[in-house]
Amino acid sequence: MELFRGINVDWLGKKWYFLGFSLIFSVAGILSMLFWHHIPLGVDFKGGTQVRVRFSAPPNEDHIRQALDRAGIRDFRVQAISNSGGGVSNEEVVALPQSTASDAAHDQGRVSVENALSANYRDSAFAVQQVDIVGPTAGRQLQKQAAWATVYSLIGMLIYLWFRFELIYGVAAVVAVFHDTLITVGAFSLTNREITLTVIAAILTLIGYSMNDTIVVFDRIRENLASSRRENLSDVVNRSINQTLSRTVLTSGLTFLTVLSLYLFGGEVLHGFSFALVVGIVIGTYSSIAVAAPMLVAYQDWRAARGRAVSLPAAKRARV
Repeated sequence: MELFRGINVDWLGKKWYFLGFSLIFSVAGILSMLFWHHIPLGVDFKGGTQVRVRFSAPPNEDHIRQALDRAGIRDFRVQAISNSGGGVSNEEVVALPQSTASDAAHDQGRVSVENALSANYRDSAFAVQQVDIVGPTAGRQLQKQAAWATVYSLIGMLIYLWFRFELIYGVAAVVAVFHDTLITVGAFSLTNREITLTVIAAILTLIGYSMNDTIVVFDRIRENLASSRRENLSDVVNRSINQTLSRTVLTSGLTFLTVLSLYLFGGEVLHGFSFALVVGIVIGTYSSIAVAAPMLVAYQDWRAARGRAVSLPAAKRARV
């Protein structure tokens, strides 16, 4: 199925608009991570206690906060949980910060929340559904493991593309994927959404998705270069993007609708995961066209300015 026939868009002619778009969102995310909300890590990474409580009737969050204040609990956060239809359920999450004491002392957070609620509500009015406790040591270890998992995935993809195509292709693809990851994490910081282990799983998923989309464009560029060695590289890249545009729109569009439905109707538990995929798929599809492909032309122009060979050394067949 082909949506666009005979399309001839000058994508590279709009590269400065693309650069401006990327800079705006990248810089906004970086500023938020540095000065505003920072990186809003969840309990999984920063440690602490998260108590999920179900009430017999829709609770008043102000009353819950007052009960916790009277019990001497400080620096807590109360958040309502949405149901699968998008409405507010009778459940609340009380998150307590990381304790300065040892890992074993974190169970005191759960007990203190239960005691505070028992002093202000009947025992039949609420019930603790789930308690997540992560000590400071485990939180720091998970932070390192999540960072290294992302780094290793980028290095592995760089090596694969170096083997599959040429080094410049790998560098362009990794820069585009790093761009996607930066904007996605920046979106979490700007909206002050917590980053949990499920969000890291979503980020790794979108890294693979964005890389696959980029490889499709690169493979078409390599094929067109092999048959049109005398054609200007900018024309080859534009033609390759236009030829793969139908596939990109169909694949990315259907995937986007799926994860958007997951975000709208999947409930609170999946909000972080689905939000990362919604942002990541849009940015990942955009970067394959607006970031990765123009880098090949920029590389050629840089070599030409230095008086070196102008042709892109990438028209060879894939090695098996």
